[in-house]
Amino acid sequence: MSWITKPPVVVPYDFSEDAKGAVDMAISMLGGSEGVHLIHVLGELSPAEPGEVWHTVDENTRTHHATTSIRKSLGDEKYQALKISVAFGDPGEQICHFADELKANAILIPSHGRSSIMRVLVGSVADRVVRLANCPVIVLKKPRK
Repeated sequence: MSWITKPPVVVPYDFSEDAKGAVDMAISMLGGSEGVHLIHVLGELSPAEPGEVWHTVDENTRTHHATTSIRKSLGDEKYQALKISVAFGDPGEQICHFADELKANAILIPSHGRSSIMRVLVGSVADRVVRLANCPVIVLKKPRK
């Protein structure tokens, strides 16, 4: 068994088709969803956000909503054994921190294939994960058209 097929494997999930493809790839590599750990990273709320001001939104409600939405988007039986975590902050840092805590054997992350200008403007989570991770990172790229 190579490191690619040994759990745990971390897959960042952002509700995109690319992320769902990465989940499917991880399940395929491991032979099942056991050992696949999804992480969804939410940004920090500004103290001026209405939900923060009126104390109607907190990390627990946001975590519950995100987890419920992920379970709904991945409702097929093949996804039932996935472990889902939600973190807050910088996506690249949080994904790597999660993988470290889990002692992950790999991170499987899709690349959305933004142009170099967009990558400079908005950054690339995949680039950041490759730089910060302490375990192997498999970047799934879309084929060029």
